[in-house]
Amino acid sequence: MKQNQVKRYLSIFSVVVIAVLIAAFALGCKQNDSQTTKGETTAAKTITVEIVFSDENQKTVEIQTDAEFLKGALDEKNLIEGETSSYGFYVKKVDGVAADDAQKQWWCFTKNGEALMTGVDSTPIKNGDKFEITLSVY
Repeated sequence: MKQNQVKRYLSIFSVVVIAVLIAAFALGCKQNDSQTTKGETTAAKTITVEIVFSDENQKTVEIQTDAEFLKGALDEKNLIEGETSSYGFYVKKVDGVAADDAQKQWWCFTKNGEALMTGVDSTPIKNGDKFEITLSVY
């Protein structure tokens, strides 16, 4: 019976840790300055998105857009799928490849190699920006 209790506590602990990580990420997203550069909201911009899949295959996509935020540009190319929650848009698929929750996979978004502090729906874009989307494991 004690072994079952230990397994149960470990399961509860894992869920709590994941919830805390998601909440911390969302809080960081909300605190980041998400203002766009003046004049960049409707002007055509070109951004580069590099997608790194779990098997180290990569795909680079150049997007010309007038979107204000990263999600809008990615939606124009049908590159992402996910769901909206109170924390923002949660990306579940990139270029048709789903992150596997059972394997603790998730899509990590970076800009010029640095972690984004905003979600894809609140990350402003400017002409020449380079983003990376990497299938990661936590």
